[in-house]
Amino acid sequence: MTITVKDDDAAFVWVKEWFLEQKFLARIRRVDLDTTIRHEQPSFIPAQGRHWFWHSGRPFLIDFYRSDEKKGYAYRRTEWLTFTTIGRKQIFLMQFVRAIVASHEQRLATISSLYIRDDDYWQRIPGYQPRLLDSVILGHGEKDQLVADIEKFKATMPRYRQLGVPYHRGYLFYGPPGTGKTSLVSALAAKFGMSIYVISLTEFNDRSLMKAIHDVPLNSVILFEDIDCMKTGKARPDAEDRAKRNLPPGIDEKPSSIEGFNVTLSGLLNVLDGFNAPENVLFVMTTNQIEALDHALLRPGRIDYRLYLGKATREQKIELYSRFFPKATLADARSFVAANAHAETMAEFQGLLLGLEQGSTAPSHETVLLDL
Repeated sequence: MTITVKDDDAAFVWVKEWFLEQKFLARIRRVDLDTTIRHEQPSFIPAQGRHWFWHSGRPFLIDFYRSDEKKGYAYRRTEWLTFTTIGRKQIFLMQFVRAIVASHEQRLATISSLYIRDDDYWQRIPGYQPRLLDSVILGHGEKDQLVADIEKFKATMPRYRQLGVPYHRGYLFYGPPGTGKTSLVSALAAKFGMSIYVISLTEFNDRSLMKAIHDVPLNSVILFEDIDCMKTGKARPDAEDRAKRNLPPGIDEKPSSIEGFNVTLSGLLNVLDGFNAPENVLFVMTTNQIEALDHALLRPGRIDYRLYLGKATREQKIELYSRFFPKATLADARSFVAANAHAETMAEFQGLLLGLEQGSTAPSHETVLLDL
């Protein structure tokens, strides 16, 4: 019996992760160096060719294949693995697959990764390092309320099932650039052991968007960055629009496409809360201009929780300063914040702090002004 796993399927990465946990890997004499599995940490995996191992008391052969195919003017490398074992009962193959899936799910529960869409499958970004939630500084009580909301959602799956309500929740983080919206998403995902799947609408049409959403695993964060870049007409014409366009009651005009690509507002709404919406995920959208969003997108069930991230307050800056320089006094922090009031966002203020020399204590106020 044989089972084949190709590199255009997410399970190909799962198998490579599983390899790292197996004792037989230590005796293999032909290996490849891989830095994509453990966040740029070097790891050995079986190289191209044939290898063998025992699993659950049964012998298995691994055949690792590679081929370079020309597509247009470029070459694309294709890889696939074939596992062979004796017998005729597929139950043994299914047990093998379940072991790989269990290993992958255990890894997902402890590591937060970042994925982008590459052609027809999700690709993990090797160098991604999630933010710590403690490093994200919000207004008084805002972070605790947000974390509590996600905890409540994750604890109420049975209630959603009982009520027949789709089990997903939508969040909107809005405000000026540089206020920490993306950092907050990264930190929340790491806090709850969830991976982030980034959707850039400019790279999709309605069909490919639906396919990408369907390929996202359970217990994940689906991030729509800069959703205000989606420029389209109203989802459904109102009375004034009907009069102008001579539309009869009950008939909706076909939603217009977003300028420059083929995702429609209707297609986006369908993946958020239509029949094709996924279960057990968090939808998170970020925007610099909430007023540019269509009202249909902001409805409960699509957006359930809104959080405004504005210009940095004095208290936020002082807390960030104290995090950078824990041995500094409160007076030092207040003095630095007052001297650098021109830094309006947390990103700008953090940039000033990163420009300072790191030491056991914060630089004096005079030294800071001189460096600036």
